[in-house]
Amino acid sequence: MRLAACTGAAALLQLDGTLITVALPSVAHSLNVSSASTAAILSAYFGAYAIVLLPGGALVDRFGARRLALIGLAVFAVGAGAGALVSSIGALIATRVVQGAGAGLVSPAALAGAVSGFPPERRGGALGIWGASAGVANLLGPLLGGLLTVALGWRANWWALVPLALIAAAGIVRWVPAVVHGEKGAGDGYTLNRVVYAATLIAALTFAVMIGCFYLASQYLQRDAGYSALGASSALVIVAFLVGAAAPIAGRLVDEHGERLPAILGFVLAGGGLAVLAIPGMPLSSLVTILPLIPVGFGLGMLFVPTSRAALNATPQASHGRTSAVLSVGRLVGAGLGAGLAGVALAGGTDASTVHDAMLLACILCVAVGIPASTRLGTPSGGIARRTQVT
Repeated sequence: MRLAACTGAAALLQLDGTLITVALPSVAHSLNVSSASTAAILSAYFGAYAIVLLPGGALVDRFGARRLALIGLAVFAVGAGAGALVSSIGALIATRVVQGAGAGLVSPAALAGAVSGFPPERRGGALGIWGASAGVANLLGPLLGGLLTVALGWRANWWALVPLALIAAAGIVRWVPAVVHGEKGAGDGYTLNRVVYAATLIAALTFAVMIGCFYLASQYLQRDAGYSALGASSALVIVAFLVGAAAPIAGRLVDEHGERLPAILGFVLAGGGLAVLAIPGMPLSSLVTILPLIPVGFGLGMLFVPTSRAALNATPQASHGRTSAVLSVGRLVGAGLGAGLAGVALAGGTDASTVHDAMLLACILCVAVGIPASTRLGTPSGGIARRTQVT
């Protein structure tokens, strides 16, 4: 149940990204700003999230996962409630900074609390469940966001996050022990090493591709293809479903074969699908589009488990708060860059040519950066898990 509680808290942070993204065109219309300006709403959240992560991870290692998770969820809920009340883009961005700060405390606490109950050689399966929950959050986020936006307006998306944060906090109180691990004496040098650096780079690239493509696709479908917020969200659900479905498979592969194989496979699949979407003239808003989306979603879903297990198994348990924070910094920096680059692309228009060019860039990054970085994860046989176990 500890894994379920921590996974639920982390899934809330994932839900926030897809929930809010679908509502951004309505935010732009309501607050009378350009669609490109709404990228700052995402970037502000991701930026604050990233800044707080490293000190948040150190606090997790010092004071325990439960305490920091609860503080973070409280800050997150306050930011969400305030965001539902504002009437200007500047104030909304400020509330997103508050939400991001809360998320920066929750993220390392949730991941450290979840995996600490499993031995290194079994963490792939646990992280597979973790990744599947993120996929479910990605699946529900666009649907819930589209439904709330159409039925109640964009502010309902922010209001919805408040009770969800309270539910997550109740799970943490009920099932996460006050002290998740009592190991002492872990030095900072254990946190940053070759494996952690490679895993962080892969995490950043994964989220840059995922968030950037989600944001750009949502804008294109609503502004150029004539989809409603709910229609656009339904199209994006396919990718979210595949991301969640791939995580448990990646978990089994990681426990049996090590981290390199599933990570390389993930980038090959994602890069291949993106290459097809980058072909000029390839339909971007029809049933044919589903075919290349299958390897993209499945490939991205293969990447979370190997990066997380490789990094956590390469550091002692007493450093897992800091290791989790470093990984999350990579994800958030990547997400912020993805959202920012998508916003820059939107400034020049949201026609099909822009989307094709963005898909080509994402493909090149997967092949030229992602695959080489994947070869640096652990060992093919998962030996790092055994060598770094601390008893």
